[in-house]
This record gives sequence, structure tokens and C-alpha cells, in this order.
Amino acid sequence: MTSVSRPSADAPVSMRLVRAALLLSLLCWLFAGSSTLADPIASARCAYARGNFVQAVNRLTPLALRGNVDAQAMLGFMYENGFGAPQAYDAAADLYTQAAIAGNPFAQAMLGLMYDKGHGVPLDVVLAYKWLNLAAGRAGRLQRAYYIRLRNAVASKMSVDQIAQGQALALAWAPGRW
Repeated sequence: MTSVSRPSADAPVSMRLVRAALLLSLLCWLFAGSSTLADPIASARCAYARGNFVQAVNRLTPLALRGNVDAQAMLGFMYENGFGAPQAYDAAADLYTQAAIAGNPFAQAMLGLMYDKGHGVPLDVVLAYKWLNLAAGRAGRLQRAYYIRLRNAVASKMSVDQIAQGQALALAWAPGRW
């Protein structure tokens, strides 16, 4: 009696993952292949999704230097985590600060977390609360819930007076101001 070999239970899942990765690569290649027609941020995101972090950094850097807040926020994330560039908290904090001041919610949240941990900036829970509160107020519905959870986690370490200070700073803030 011969046994019939059966594919493992994980085979359908792994095949779907391979297909999804191939589809993502194909879409990135199709939409980012022509540099004159491609959105440079989308092109950088595709490079990031493919794991080509150096290429993503190279595409984001000129945009960030020209003041593109989305590029600043994404490049800040890459510097913070050492993706495609050396891990540099100071550079990440600077990029996040520029984008946060311009009103980018992702940069505001990431800057708040950096203040919470003291990475690249002085440890300051009041400023962490301020930036996370601003991010929650400016983000879309799905991101808002996440940023609120982060803000509340920071608030759990704060006194009532510190929370009031963070709220006052957030209320006094306007795009373009520190």
C-alpha cells in the first residue's frame, strides 16, 4: 500500500502569502516603474514594502529636505528604527518635529513616543502627552483609537497637574507652531 503525500496544513497559507508578495511587487513595479509618472512617496513605500530600505531612504531624503511632511515622517521612522540608514534618534526626532509642527498626525504620535522614552529628545511626559493628544485629534478613525490608547498609557504615568499642562499645550498649539 502506497501512501499519498498530502500538502501540509500551512501550504495554502504560505502559497497565499507568496502570491500576495508577488502581487505587491508587481503592483509596485507597475506603478512606480516610471519615475516621471510615479508618486515619489508611493515609490518609497513600495521600496519599503519590498524590504529595500536603502532605496526608500534615497527616495525620501530629497523630498524631506524640500519640506515634504509625509517624507519627513516616514524618513524619521526609518532613522528611528535603523531601516536603510544608521539608527539615529536625534535625526528621527528632528524629522518628526518638522513634520509634527506642520500637522502630520503620524509624526506627532511618533514624536510623542520619543518624548515618552527620551529617545533623541529629553524625557518629558507632558510633551509626550501633548503630541499624542494632537495626533489623536488630527488622525483618521482607525489611527485615532490607537493614538488615544498611546496617550492614555502616557497619562497613566502622569499626575493630574501634568495632564492639565499637556492638555493646555495641545489646546494652544496651531500648525506651524511648536
